[in-house]
Amino acid sequence: MRLCLKTRVDQSLPAVWAGFDQDLFERLSPPFPPVQVIRFDGCRRDDVVHIRLNFFLFRQDWISQIVDQKTEENEIYFVDQGTKLPFFLTYWHHRHRLLRVPADGVSGQTLLVDDVTFRTPFLLTDYLFYPVLWLQFAYRKPIYRRWFSRS
Repeated sequence: MRLCLKTRVDQSLPAVWAGFDQDLFERLSPPFPPVQVIRFDGCRRDDVVHIRLNFFLFRQDWISQIVDQKTEENEIYFVDQGTKLPFFLTYWHHRHRLLRVPADGVSGQTLLVDDVTFRTPFLLTDYLFYPVLWLQFAYRKPIYRRWFSRS
């Protein structure tokens, strides 16, 4: 199943790329489930991100590897692929795209695109999980806007 959300921010492409660090990653985590960052190497090829989800009665580890990253004039992207996933996911592929907004009288804007492909153990749960996942990513939109606002 595929999910794609877009957020425009008021910062240049290089500034947004420079802001993709562990501090931003931790701020993007929704209130539930609480997330503990075990390892955060960064957003470049072969980096690893390991988090622990706390569901209070049990915990689940989620480990992703950055399997691709590229920097071009008008786009920077990186792809995290789940290598160890919580029980409710069987596949995770998240392409983070940072796109330079064409000059339209407003300079220095970037479009952030969260392009996620996921699977759960059953097709039915894919559909049930979709709105939950959509809300988790929609939660990020105001955080991105605040984080990358011009001060």
